[in-house]
Amino acid sequence: MTPERLDVDQALARMQKLASRTWSPESRHHPGQLAWSAAYGEPDVLDLGPAHVLEDAWAWLESLDWLEVCGTDPTAVDAVVVAALAEAADEVTASTLETETAVIGVLADHGFTEVESPWFTHHHLDLDGLPAVDLPEGYTVRAVRADEAEARAAVHRAAWSPTSRVTTAAYERLMATAPYRPELDHVVTTTDGEWVASCCVWLDATTGVALVEPVGCVEEHGRQGLATAASVSALTAARDAGATTGLVCPRGDDGYPGPARLYRRIGFVPGARTRTYRWRRGD
Repeated sequence: MTPERLDVDQALARMQKLASRTWSPESRHHPGQLAWSAAYGEPDVLDLGPAHVLEDAWAWLESLDWLEVCGTDPTAVDAVVVAALAEAADEVTASTLETETAVIGVLADHGFTEVESPWFTHHHLDLDGLPAVDLPEGYTVRAVRADEAEARAAVHRAAWSPTSRVTTAAYERLMATAPYRPELDHVVTTTDGEWVASCCVWLDATTGVALVEPVGCVEEHGRQGLATAASVSALTAARDAGATTGLVCPRGDDGYPGPARLYRRIGFVPGARTRTYRWRRGD
């Protein structure tokens, strides 16, 4: 059982297909999360590593020291992990959901041990229970248009960091990456046209799961529910497009509790959390 070694651009569709096929509330990977990870920056900045792919498992060196693994068949998972570690850095970190027993077992067999790290909790929402969009006076929310990559990248940077890797060219690349849909990418604007908050939702049409990734609000306009409004608006559009379940994965530890509170106010219910593991060559 020899995995195929591919650049992530070549492997992405196959990785997304397996993530979709094996999806459950106990699974870490969603096709939209993989698209974001592969395309949120320009290739020479992200410096992404290769993927090792079988029909029933894949292992992706998102960087040479960070490993992502997907699969439920331990034999296949073992084969792709072996292939990835052969060209990884001497120290590698991996993150799984605590419910992904096949992946966790293989990582343990290869010497990965759990380490303390910020962790994330997968939250789920039946989209029949979405609240209405609620915006304060002076703001409106709408979908992004296909020709607005520059403004969309700018509002992301303004909310997150001026040094963010999300440039105009990166967002153009992201918008060309399935399953991105501009009608599910929403922004809040002021009455004079300033973009101040945003939420991108990724719909996996096979499973009906709509992932929220990312959400942001410019600090000067914060604490008015604008990020919530953008999220509810984009999720409503996803529901209208056939989504049945919302998914979001905020920090679960005490270091950054705000986003989890936001999503729980919308109605998201926490589920499994992530665990972080580390491997050192020769240990």
